[in-house]
Amino acid sequence: MSHANNLPQSTPESQGISSSAILAFLDEAQQSVEALHSLMLLRHGHLVAAGWWEPYGPEHPHMLFSLSKSFTATAVGLAVAEGRLSVDDSVLGFFSEDAPARVSANLAAMRVRHLLTMTTGHTEDTLSRVVRQREGNWARAFLRCPVNREPGTHFVYNSGASYMLSAIVQKVTGQKLVDYLQPRLFAPLGITGATWEECPRGVNTGGWGLNVKTEDIARFGQLYLQKGMWQGQQIIPALWVAEATRCQVPNDSNPNPDWHQGYGYQFWRCRYGAYRGDGAFGQFCIVMPDQDAVVAITSGVRNMQAVLDLVWKHLLPAMQEPSLPEDAAAQALRRRLANLMLPPARGQHSSPMASVVSGKEYVFLRNDMRLKTLSFDFGSDTCTCTFQQGRRKDPVVCGSGAWVRGVTRLESPTPRPVAASGAWTADDTYQIKLCFYETPFRPTIVCRFAGDEVAFDFRPNVAFGPLERPILVGRTT
Repeated sequence: MSHANNLPQSTPESQGISSSAILAFLDEAQQSVEALHSLMLLRHGHLVAAGWWEPYGPEHPHMLFSLSKSFTATAVGLAVAEGRLSVDDSVLGFFSEDAPARVSANLAAMRVRHLLTMTTGHTEDTLSRVVRQREGNWARAFLRCPVNREPGTHFVYNSGASYMLSAIVQKVTGQKLVDYLQPRLFAPLGITGATWEECPRGVNTGGWGLNVKTEDIARFGQLYLQKGMWQGQQIIPALWVAEATRCQVPNDSNPNPDWHQGYGYQFWRCRYGAYRGDGAFGQFCIVMPDQDAVVAITSGVRNMQAVLDLVWKHLLPAMQEPSLPEDAAAQALRRRLANLMLPPARGQHSSPMASVVSGKEYVFLRNDMRLKTLSFDFGSDTCTCTFQQGRRKDPVVCGSGAWVRGVTRLESPTPRPVAASGAWTADDTYQIKLCFYETPFRPTIVCRFAGDEVAFDFRPNVAFGPLERPILVGRTT
């Protein structure tokens, strides 16, 4: 586990956790969610367990989605400590040039703390209105959203509010969020290569869009657990850590138990005295002060509560004091963590149909995926699938019983890393599993051949929209 060189390492038992409990967590995760991408467990400041499900790996960043919000709040706390703003400053005061012609009393009353606590007075997330703004002025769009309630009175999850925090930091510092955090947070923690999406006007999106490695999530959680102290240096004021992670507002309308324990400054309260930053599809930074522990998880799940339930069921109760005798399962745990892998496509290596369709190009009518053509080149132990979107053709090599890494623009405007595997599930059906291993997205493509046609069935594992898409039909020319 040398990848986490800033974290002292230890056996689980030395820090009061049985290896058997971690194995039980992994077993049930595989059975019930089967979509974890990475896990890092810290206790008493020591890294006691770390694993990545191939093709994910410690060297690769991962999309954080709304876990980005906790980093944004940290930037606000640092700017407050530097005297650049106050949580009681008026939001409008930073954007007078973008204020609507008629300012409502509720908008005038909105303060920075209301952005932090998701109590802006809006009755729904402003994000969709913000990102659709034609001129790309997201701040102006936010300020024109109706503020129907008095700020501070109602919790409504609002990624547009998090964007405004980023815009405010950039206003008062003259730096993008990612640049402002570089010497103040990222460099001291040893976080390198962080990237953050931007709005059309060059402001980091704040509420989403940060990409860092799992060990960076773990270090961030450990920093908060240590009340802002890192290697003898006070990185974040302890008072800000306390304020950001306590229950600032109730949020008891959500049926999931860990989503109605209260909300802080872009942090969620959890059961068992814990708190967390989290992001869509299961990106977690879980801090457990009572147990002196941190759990960092990346994943691609539809049910995020199920992942937290496994942490509370297996990991939390396993944390004992003082240290434990070495567990006979320790060696098995080390082997397991070193050999984690998401299952590749399962089926036959070949089919009589392979030689029939190999080399043929299938052409599709106009479709929402912008897929123009698809061709297959079957070899002895791989298949090269070439997808054409627009003028470009992207070959993706699918391993047989294994993942093969490559790059593709499929489902993306720019090239991004992908791992692929493929197998015949029937004589006429070839299944492709794709893993965009810097994201939670792992779609399955089912290609069914009949005569001069192929039915192309694209099935996302997770999505913000529908999980079912129309089946596309391609024909040879």
